Amino acid sequence: MCKNKFAEEKFRELDQFIEEKGAIEGNLIEILHKAQDLFGYLPQEVQLYVSRKLRISAAKVNGVVTFYSYFTEIPKGKYVISVCMGTACFVRGSADILSALENKLGIKSGETTKDGKFTIDSLRCVGACGLAPVVIADGKVHGRVEVDDLDNILVEMESGIR
Repeated sequence: MCKNKFAEEKFRELDQFIEEKGAIEGNLIEILHKAQDLFGYLPQEVQLYVSRKLRISAAKVNGVVTFYSYFTEIPKGKYVISVCMGTACFVRGSADILSALENKLGIKSGETTKDGKFTIDSLRCVGACGLAPVVIADGKVHGRVEVDDLDNILVEMESGIR
């Protein structure tokens, strides 16, 4: 029951946002960003809700969700750690960092640990080439990362150190 009340509250907040922005197709991406911020991801139920509110097809909404890599249809872990795989980062060892991280957490890039704590993502380029290799841990950018830094980064994430 709490879960339903929690979802109802999120849908009310999304309704308010849509009302403020305007229920028009031109606001779709901004509304999807807000929905993902609220729910953590964009399940079919949320996509259908947005399509009804904006009076556009569910296929169009899903097309936008699946086209842009920022959006996700699967839940992420409590902590999201992303490894840049852009050219500068790759040349400076990001593949080794990603591999070590996957081994430490027992999951592959794009997966979430069974306990729902961690999700690993790989990114194409974060635009911080001078800091390569780069790891983004819950929004905090870590530059010139080495494999030996990963344990400290994971501890920081869990302890909420920013």
